[in-house]
Amino acid sequence: MAYDELLEQRVRSFFDAKRIKHEVKRMMGGLCFMVKGKMCVGVEKNRLMARIGPDAYEDALTRKGCRPMDFTGRPMKGMVFVEPGGLHGAALREWVTAGAAFARALPPKAVAPRARTRR
Repeated sequence: MAYDELLEQRVRSFFDAKRIKHEVKRMMGGLCFMVKGKMCVGVEKNRLMARIGPDAYEDALTRKGCRPMDFTGRPMKGMVFVEPGGLHGAALREWVTAGAAFARALPPKAVAPRARTRR
């Protein structure tokens, strides 16, 4: 599925300008931007996915163009879609900043123990 390449470039430009270390992975039919190995924002079709956390969720839903992320058919608490109308001016920067801050605040992933091999 195609995604908005201009929106992708705007998000990449933000990370580059702020010198935020990140990686980009293809997933969910678009691109996900990861900070410290955790998804923070993504570009899916022509909208932004933002992982803002459960504490900011209800307030975020009151903002222009924002709606629950229901990618699987059920809303995912702490994650939202932001439609193009809600990404003008400083709004994109605010969404990406919130997503990156949430990802940075998450604890590191636990390292899985190595499986023992039978001899």
